[in-house]
Amino acid sequence: MSTTLQYTPIEQIEGIRNELRAGFASGKLQSIPYRKYQITQLIYLVKDNMTRFEEALKKDLNRPVLESRFLDIIPTITEAVAQLKGVDKWAKPTKPPFSLNFSAMRPLIRKEPKGTVLVISPFNYPVWLTLGPLAGAIAAGNTTLLKPSESTPATSALMTELVEKYLDKDIVRVVNGAVAETTKILELQWDHILYTGSGRVARIVATAAAKHLTPVTLELGGKSPVVVDPGCDLKTTAHRLLWGKVVNAGQTCVAPDYILVPRDFQDKLCDALKEVSLTTMPLATSYAEFYPDGVSSPDSYSRIVTPQATARISGLLERTKGKVVFGGEVDKDNRFIAPTLVRDVPADDSLMTEEIFGPLLPIVPVDSIDDAIKFINARDHPLAVYVFTKDESVKAKVFNQTQSGGVIANETVIHPGVDGMPFGGIGPSGYGQHTGKYTFDMFTHLRTSIDSPSWVDIILKFRFPPYTASKQDQPLRLMGSLPARPKGPPSAVGGKWWAKWFILALAVAVAGGLTSRLKSSSS
Repeated sequence: MSTTLQYTPIEQIEGIRNELRAGFASGKLQSIPYRKYQITQLIYLVKDNMTRFEEALKKDLNRPVLESRFLDIIPTITEAVAQLKGVDKWAKPTKPPFSLNFSAMRPLIRKEPKGTVLVISPFNYPVWLTLGPLAGAIAAGNTTLLKPSESTPATSALMTELVEKYLDKDIVRVVNGAVAETTKILELQWDHILYTGSGRVARIVATAAAKHLTPVTLELGGKSPVVVDPGCDLKTTAHRLLWGKVVNAGQTCVAPDYILVPRDFQDKLCDALKEVSLTTMPLATSYAEFYPDGVSSPDSYSRIVTPQATARISGLLERTKGKVVFGGEVDKDNRFIAPTLVRDVPADDSLMTEEIFGPLLPIVPVDSIDDAIKFINARDHPLAVYVFTKDESVKAKVFNQTQSGGVIANETVIHPGVDGMPFGGIGPSGYGQHTGKYTFDMFTHLRTSIDSPSWVDIILKFRFPPYTASKQDQPLRLMGSLPARPKGPPSAVGGKWWAKWFILALAVAVAGGLTSRLKSSSS
């Protein structure tokens, strides 16, 4: 298989966009069976070529087969299957809640495609984050331009070949390239853009889209924190934390970025992570439980995507003021950085200045769980907040007092693949959601329609001029009944009916007791 990625000539890009617009205008995607046919073709594009995708991901990222299947290839197939199963129901028009005032106009919400959409996907999960959104775009009835990452040339080249082979070129095309090609793409008008990647590039995408008033979904990242409660299941915590950081060599947008732990528990957490990862062998080959053959083995552990990314991550490690607990080995020529735990990391450390997006895991000690929450809230809203605890009150505190794209207890990384759940960020970690029905909704325009019969004017005749005095009160009838005016803000017990009744019963009992005493004393 050739790993040479042919960039699309810039002068052809606008023509490709125009061909996709013509494909949309042809109306073929109005047919639900046609959409389902294309989605089924997409499923078998991946299924038939699973081994080739695994080989391409191996060349690009040194990705182990299990990781490629579990986090990239199988999620793509299941996403497409979900679109296939859901499109009949999702695409049906829906009626708004009944309204006596307007039901005669037969109001209806039509589920219509937005048009020709653009998907710009990242390098870290290049199959799932390219073809998964494509399935939703097709289900919603759009034509789609795919711009995969130039940093994974083998995978992007394979994807280009297979899209042309399996899918209708009138509805899906691929443009390959780097900055120049992407700049040309963004000069054009699109009906929706989904961008997954860094906040820096997201600002460029959003600015370009704003010139055309194009709606955008941004799936970014940020520094996703982990709060570790001393009362957690320590062994489970260590396993899931380390796995979330080392899978795909830490190149995951929802990877644990740093740990917040009470100071007096830091030693125990470090010992637990070492127990999972180390033996008495030299560090470079000592990740016994996860990597019995050593992380330097070419078949066990992913590599950093580019030499530039390797240099950036290793630079963060070189400048840290924290203490390396294990790991720290770097081989820039082979784009290798060992899984590395760093303790006693200060808040202003190099490892805390940007999203790491690599296998470095800093521990920032704090005084308490409350201080951990304050630490998180003083920074940009992350894509995920993780908490490891068996204490429901701690869990509730982290869930209720922080903001993030997702909030997860006692697990890492896998929540974007949970069926039926939206995946997306908030604020600097992105906006908009996708996966499953949320992808269909993202690429769908909810079009209001009514079909008003002529006899409605018997009821609404007052709307027509002249606006006589006798007509002025007639619109008031449309308000219907209003709620009673509140006497004041709700009490501390809020809407808990059982609490109100308990207080009332207690008051009655106390009053009854006082009455009995008064009667006794008077007699």
